[in-house]
Amino acid sequence: MKKTIAGLSARFLLTLAVAGTACALAPAQSPELPLSTPESLTLPAQSLSAPAQPVSEQKTPEEIGDALMLHQRYQAAIEAYKKAPRSSAAAWNKMGIAYQMMFNLQEASRCYQASLKLEPKNPHVLNNLGTIYDGLHEYPDAERMYRKAIKFDPRSAITYKNLGTALLAEHKYKKGWEEYKTALSIDPNIFKSRDSLRIENPASVEDRGAMNYYMARGCVRAGMNDCAIDYLRMALNEGFTNPKKIEADSEFASLRGMPAFDQLLASQRQQ
Repeated sequence: MKKTIAGLSARFLLTLAVAGTACALAPAQSPELPLSTPESLTLPAQSLSAPAQPVSEQKTPEEIGDALMLHQRYQAAIEAYKKAPRSSAAAWNKMGIAYQMMFNLQEASRCYQASLKLEPKNPHVLNNLGTIYDGLHEYPDAERMYRKAIKFDPRSAITYKNLGTALLAEHKYKKGWEEYKTALSIDPNIFKSRDSLRIENPASVEDRGAMNYYMARGCVRAGMNDCAIDYLRMALNEGFTNPKKIEADSEFASLRGMPAFDQLLASQRQQ
């Protein structure tokens, strides 16, 4: 990795399939972790679930790691996964997720790379590695990983969303918006979680304004009008747009007549 980072970017969805994060998926998508992981990681279906056998029955190291992940005991899970067969691509991927949850991106990347050596076409691992590059602001590499993941899983709304956000970070606003629209066409609920809408803003005020403007569009498409107004407020405050431009944008037609929307535009005109 060219850089290091102290924390995990909250804006990208790790495509986990562990039972533990709040990711609601459409039936066409690969299920993700529904508990405490960021909504940007993925794993294959049923790859991390609560143990079905009695507690007294002996479990494999991977099953022990899965149980620990469900309780957010990431370091203990890592130690369990280390005892799994080195030939298990799934165990390497899960170990990478555990490291990423502990903000250790370098070790997470190492694990994802090891998983990909075993399964080069695994879309979940490719997406997860893309989120590492995103966390390091290495957006071209992130984009490359997301596009590879989409090649092998063209119905993953989360990967399209991750790709869209990476493109926005590269100032490719229209292309990013197109990826958001694709994500929404696959899963209309992809923007439903407020957590999934958090983005790591770039340094430039103009870039922040642009990203917030396009996030507002995504919120409207998802039926999240309150969120859309929040993002529009930020875009206006950052000087990216103005009331006239918003009123002329057909994407925001459904907001017209809403008191909060009308008040926002009126207050901006008075400034």
